[in-house]
Amino acid sequence: MSEHVLLGDEAVGLGALHAGASFAYGYPGTPSTEIIEYMQHVLAHNPAELFQGSAEPLPRASWCSNEKTAYEAAIGASAVNRRVLVTMKHVGLNVAADPFMNSTLMNIQGGVVLAVGDDPGMHSSQNEQDSRYFADFAKMPCLEPHDQQEAYEMTREAFDLSERFHVPVLLKLVTRLSHSRAVVRPRAPRARNPMLKFSGRDDFMVLPATSRKNYAAHLGVMVELERESVASAYNPLVLADEGADIATRRSRPFAVITTGLGRNYYEENASDLGFVPDHLHIGMYPLPMDTIRRLAEGASRVICIEEGYPYVERLLKGIVPQELVVSGKLDGTVQASGELDPDNVRAALGLSPLKSGAVAVPFSLPGRPPQLCQGCPHADTFIALKEALSPYPESLVTSDIGCYSLGFLPPHQVIETALCMGASITMGRGAAESGMHPVVAVLGDSTFMHSGLTGLTDVVSAKLSITVIILDNYTTGMTGGQDTIVASPGIRAAVLGLGVEPEHCVEIVPLAKNREQNVAIIAGELAYRGVSVVIAKRECIQTLKRRNAKQGAVS
Repeated sequence: MSEHVLLGDEAVGLGALHAGASFAYGYPGTPSTEIIEYMQHVLAHNPAELFQGSAEPLPRASWCSNEKTAYEAAIGASAVNRRVLVTMKHVGLNVAADPFMNSTLMNIQGGVVLAVGDDPGMHSSQNEQDSRYFADFAKMPCLEPHDQQEAYEMTREAFDLSERFHVPVLLKLVTRLSHSRAVVRPRAPRARNPMLKFSGRDDFMVLPATSRKNYAAHLGVMVELERESVASAYNPLVLADEGADIATRRSRPFAVITTGLGRNYYEENASDLGFVPDHLHIGMYPLPMDTIRRLAEGASRVICIEEGYPYVERLLKGIVPQELVVSGKLDGTVQASGELDPDNVRAALGLSPLKSGAVAVPFSLPGRPPQLCQGCPHADTFIALKEALSPYPESLVTSDIGCYSLGFLPPHQVIETALCMGASITMGRGAAESGMHPVVAVLGDSTFMHSGLTGLTDVVSAKLSITVIILDNYTTGMTGGQDTIVASPGIRAAVLGLGVEPEHCVEIVPLAKNREQNVAIIAGELAYRGVSVVIAKRECIQTLKRRNAKQGAVS
């Protein structure tokens, strides 16, 4: 097949299609969003190469309400033998944790692969959490590619592993891999699985009695998976001199263990070391214990170079001899936070900075914090909200994670809290029950369907005094303009269905010309001692521009 120049995310999407996936489910979240988008593009524009001669309907790649519903849909498809890819970012895995943890105790039929985009350096995330810990917590195999070709190959391998061991498999990605391009050489596509319902009565049941039995069996599977990890080509051990005795190997300054992109940065600097260290790269988990011990027996010091948390470094302490020095993020040898790069890995290896012919001229640039786009409808809503709140000496405005979180920054400075998806309403509940008034919870249309519905149910049930503002810009704006799970009219229907009084579910159009009217409407709801919802309806300026450009091109 022809070569492709692909993002890491796109390599995963193509790998899933070539692996015979019937479905892909996900919720948009940087850096994982492009996986589903790429699959949707291929399926809409160029399916012939993949599915020529197939009588089955095309695979489907779909957005879901949130990460939990996406993962649950995947398990349902697996129960009838279909291969399924699930995509989300690292903090989205927190949302999916309940079904994720339980699914390892099920007798997975069709392969389930969970592609998680971690975000070291927090380019667009609340934290740097490392998904390898989740895989270890759930006792689930994990694959971690170090380049785009491996992202493609590991995706295909992950489906095979899943069906061979009857467990889901986690594929760990990071921003720098997800969003950079390289040549990928694909292989021939695999046929999709036929629909076939599971046959074991306990296969997909997690009653305590069945879970106890399945957990005992799963512990045995983990032993098999560790043997698989030791034998895996994704965990290559390269000894500088296979024939050297232990004393000779220990005379070298250090050995190296890399994971993920750490391998790329190590290899970029290795030629400057002046010697060749023993090197183990780990791309498959659980950890290959026997391979690690083989490396350690001939080393006096090991430097761990891993993107994300010091996961391997911590576990080494219980595997290798006590006299072996383990260096990495915990002792400051490797930078503890942010992304790895060739320069900070160079310093970790004890190399001096590369000299450049360019002369740096010291100067400072003015700070440029992120801002809402010019013409963003959220800005007009914030202006009206701030004015409506002005008569109150004290108030609280809670928020969710989205574009509108930028209302915390100048020039608006109206948003006061942001915890996670859906937390605006539930944090508002706690404040309202504590006696704060007025309390305003601000969230987007996509976030409302993601995690806001349950929070609104809670405050309606508790009969609290709180105003919820749903910023309906007809899209999932923060991640680039994906379609929301329901069209705009469905939001009002959902709000009313949850018990909000119709006269206190009001709509505004956030435009400068409507400012006085919008201030009056919001002020009226702030004064109401009950649950009220204001839906601010106006299309995202970016999706509007793209839609107008397409219409202009057609005409």
